[in-house]
Amino acid sequence: MDGKKKWIWHRDELNLDAINSLQSDTMSEFLGVQFTGFDSDRLTATMPVNQRTIQPFGRLHGGASLVLAETVGSVAANLVLDTEKNVAVGLEINANHIRPVRSGLVTACAVAEAIGRTTQIWTIRIKDERDRLVCLSRFTVAVIPVSQA
Repeated sequence: MDGKKKWIWHRDELNLDAINSLQSDTMSEFLGVQFTGFDSDRLTATMPVNQRTIQPFGRLHGGASLVLAETVGSVAANLVLDTEKNVAVGLEINANHIRPVRSGLVTACAVAEAIGRTTQIWTIRIKDERDRLVCLSRFTVAVIPVSQA
């Protein structure tokens, strides 16, 4: 093996501006989610920890972490598909909230565990600005024909 990771994305090129523009007028835009990078097999996005994403005790809200995880996982899942034929829709998500965050940015990185014909499983790791694990999420999607979406 040559050590190179396999390019999993359906398209030969990914355009972060186009991916971010798809978030317009959605919950992820409201929370400040921004897609920031990708490589051959992972997609990353950031989200600010601020008045929109904290709970009453001033810590990152677990629900906001799940919005970030599901957003990154959903976009990644659809980027491996020919979306003229099939789309990926959320089936199940879980999360372990490991460390509190009170301010700054958190970064989510989605990595595929399994990409099948009818289901996909993604792991999303959310880290703080000091690269410490904040949340670990597992996200399962169903792959359905566009005609059923």
